[in-house]
Amino acid sequence: MTAQEMTAKEKQELSAAQEKTRPGRYYMPDVDIREFPDHLELWADMPGVSDKNVHITLENGVLSLEGRVDTDLYEGLSPLYTEYNVGNYFRQFSVHESVDCAGIKATMRNGELQLTLPKVEAAKPRKIEVQVS
Repeated sequence: MTAQEMTAKEKQELSAAQEKTRPGRYYMPDVDIREFPDHLELWADMPGVSDKNVHITLENGVLSLEGRVDTDLYEGLSPLYTEYNVGNYFRQFSVHESVDCAGIKATMRNGELQLTLPKVEAAKPRKIEVQVS
C-alpha cells in the first residue's frame, strides 16, 4: 500500500456490559479533541444520527454522548452489499476540573457532533507583568 492510499477503519462495537437498555448495537464513535488556549473542541462522528436523537449528559464529572440512529429509514431495504453495520453510538469521557461545565455547548450537523468545552478563568493562560524593583 502506498502512503496516499486510504483504508477504512473498522467500527468498534461496545460490549454488552457497556450497552444501554435500548435494543440494538452500540458503537464507539470516532472522536477528535483539540485544545485551544481558552477552550477544548470535541468532534464525534455519528453518521445517521440527527440532532433530535443526540443525548449529552454530564454527571459526576463524566460526559456521556449517545446518538441514536433512526432505524425506520432502513426498514424494507434489502441491500446487496454493505460496508458497515447500522447502530447507535455511545462514548464517555472524564471531564477535568479546568472545564467550565456550565458553559459546554453542542451542535450537530450532517452526523458530526461538535462540543465546545470552555475552560474556567483560572485555567486560561494569562500574561504576567514583570515589576521593576
